[in-house]
Amino acid sequence: MKRKKIVVENKYGIHARVAAAIVKEASKFSSKIYLEREDNNLRANCKSILGLLALGASKGTVLNLEVEGEDEERAFNAMRELLEGLSKDA
Repeated sequence: MKRKKIVVENKYGIHARVAAAIVKEASKFSSKIYLEREDNNLRANCKSILGLLALGASKGTVLNLEVEGEDEERAFNAMRELLEGLSKDA
C-alpha cells in the first residue's frame, strides 16, 4: 500500500470538474484508490464521483491518497501527479 498527504490548494476545492477528472484517471487502474480527509476520517473511493463530492474538500483540506493493488505503483504515481496538478487549477 502506498500513501501520500495531499493539500487541496485550489480556491474551489474538489468540485464536480475536479472529481470527474479524478474518477476518469482512477478508473484506468485495477488498484483500490481512496482519498481520506485527515480531519474527520471521511473516506471516498476515487472511482466514485459522488463519494469524492461527499468529502466536502475545500481549499486547505488535508487528504490522504491511498492506493493498493496489483498496479499500485503506476496508479499511485498517476494519481499523485493528477492531484498535485489539479490542486493549482481553478
